[in-house]
Amino acid sequence: MNKKSFSLGMAIASVATIAIAFAASTLPSDKEILQKAKDSGLQAIPTGKELASYQQKKIRETGMAKGYSPLLTKEQIELGKKLYFDPRLSSSNLISCNTCHNLALAGTDVVPAAIGHKWSANPHHLNSPTTLNSAFNDVQFWDGRSSHLGDQAQGPIQNPAEMDAKPDLVVQKITSIPEYVSEFKNAYGKNVKIDFKLIADTIALYELTLVTPSRFDSFMNGNLSALSAKEKEGLNTFIEKGCSGCHTGINLGGSMQSFGITGEYKFLNVGDFRGDKDGLVKTPTLRNIMQTAPYFHNGQFWDVKDAIREMGKIQVGAELNDKEIESIVAFFKSLDGKMPQVSYPVLPSVSSKTAKPSF
Repeated sequence: MNKKSFSLGMAIASVATIAIAFAASTLPSDKEILQKAKDSGLQAIPTGKELASYQQKKIRETGMAKGYSPLLTKEQIELGKKLYFDPRLSSSNLISCNTCHNLALAGTDVVPAAIGHKWSANPHHLNSPTTLNSAFNDVQFWDGRSSHLGDQAQGPIQNPAEMDAKPDLVVQKITSIPEYVSEFKNAYGKNVKIDFKLIADTIALYELTLVTPSRFDSFMNGNLSALSAKEKEGLNTFIEKGCSGCHTGINLGGSMQSFGITGEYKFLNVGDFRGDKDGLVKTPTLRNIMQTAPYFHNGQFWDVKDAIREMGKIQVGAELNDKEIESIVAFFKSLDGKMPQVSYPVLPSVSSKTAKPSF
C-alpha cells in the first residue's frame, strides 16, 4: 500500500469512527429511555401486594361476584379455571373458553377469524384477542362494548356463532353436576345462588390471574440491564415514532382508539367490522405479541414486520424503514412474558339430569 492509499484509508476509518461515535451519542442513555417510557404512559405489570390490590380494585369497580366475600380465593380461582376449560358450557359440549383463547398458544387460537358453533367462522371475521393480561385492558371486545371481564365472559357463551348456549341452559348444566354444586359452595358459601352471572364472574376471577410479567417490566421497575442494547434502542424507536400514543399503559394497549388515522387499512374490507359507533377500535395488547399472530382485528398479517409497517402508514403517517422495523421487533421480543403454569383440570362428571348436547 502506498503512502497516499494508507492516508486515505486512515481518513475513511476516522470518519467511520466519528460517525459511529456520533450515532451512539445521539441515542438517549438507559436512564433517559426509561424516563421517556414512563413519560409516554408505559407501565410495568404490578406484582405482589400491588397486583393483589389492583385485582381487588377491578373486582370492586366491576361488581364481579357481588355480595360474596372474600373474592379471588384459591377455591374460586380453581373453579374458574375448570369452567374456563369446560366445553360443556357450550350447547354442543365441544367449545370452551380455551378453544378460542388457548392458554397453550398465548391465549389465542392462531387463525384469522375465530371458529365457533357448527365449525362456523366469526360472521364479522374477527380474530380472537388473547386472554393473557386481559385484566389490564380498559375495555373488552374489539368494539369495547364490555367494561370488564365478567360481562365479557357472558358474551361468547351466548353467541350463536361461538358457544351458542342460553343462560338457562348453562345454569342447568352446572347445577345438575353434583361436584360443581359442591365446589360453588366451597368457593362462595353454602347459601350460594348459582346463576349465569356468577358462573361468568367466576371465569373472570380466574382470568384476572393470567398475567405474564416480562423483562420489559423489570426494566420499567429500574433494572436497566434487563433489556439488551438493541431492545432499548427499539423501545426508543417505538416511542419516537409515536407507537406509544395508542399502545400505552400496563398492557401497551387495551383502550379505545381511532383506527386508520393517516391512511386506510390495507384489508379494511375483510369482514364488516368498523369499530364502535364512533369508529373507535380497542387497541390490542403488545404483550407476547411475537406469539399471537395473525395480527389486527381480522387477522390478516402473519409477519409482525408487515404489521408494524402497516401501522406506521395508517396510524402515525410514517414510512418506517427496515432498520426501524427491526428495531421495534427487537423491543417486542422483550415483551414475551413468563407464562402462567396451567395444569389441565380434570372436570367433574355429568349426572342423568344434565342436558344433552345439541348441534
